[in-house]
Amino acid sequence: MSRHLKRIASPKSWPVSKKTNIWITKPNPGPHSGKQALPLGVLIRDILKMVDNLREAKRVLNEGNVLVDGIVRRDHKFPVGVFDVVQFPKINTSYRLLLDPKGRLVVNVLDVEDPKKPCKILNKTTIKGGKVQLNLHDGTNIIASNDYKSNDTVILTLPGKSIDKHIKYEAGNKALITGGTHSGELASITDIKKVRSSRHNMVVLTRNDGTDFETIEDYVFVVGTDKPEFNLGGAVHE
Repeated sequence: MSRHLKRIASPKSWPVSKKTNIWITKPNPGPHSGKQALPLGVLIRDILKMVDNLREAKRVLNEGNVLVDGIVRRDHKFPVGVFDVVQFPKINTSYRLLLDPKGRLVVNVLDVEDPKKPCKILNKTTIKGGKVQLNLHDGTNIIASNDYKSNDTVILTLPGKSIDKHIKYEAGNKALITGGTHSGELASITDIKKVRSSRHNMVVLTRNDGTDFETIEDYVFVVGTDKPEFNLGGAVHE
């Protein structure tokens, strides 16, 4: 597999100019898929525009000035994706990555001192000693009770990643769509259609204006009951 990436071939989710230069940093393998993750150096230089070039970005990272989910990251190729929290302690600023209606990654500024991270439970496994392990969407694995179910959302503290809140995946709750035609929309779950085949389960959701739409279960990320339980921030890039 090539270690290089041309800008023109970069994923559609990257909100970067395609023709200003030939090459762009390719992310290393990590907690997110390559299609929905930005290299940390590109985020700092091209999206947040905190530095003028990659050399300056590497210096900022090497000095330990950037935290991703509460952990210092020094690799400019480290992939950051949806719902990751990127912090700059020296300037007391935090950002969260989300998706806009066109499926592009956007960086939203957070106005809280200790931001928390929501994670979707992809599945559960039983490990040695009969303990239940939750496998989360960002590759994190945590030990918990059997009260949690797949597709539920847990809100974790940072950097300890202990469970602060639990939001159930059920009709009536609010959800953010993280893929497909309705990417970036916030709506209420109306009905969950279980499909007894290899096809995806389907979910019917209702917008605030009363209109309905349908999407696959994989794209539904529960964020609260009546309103989002965590800070979505204000958009920096649109």
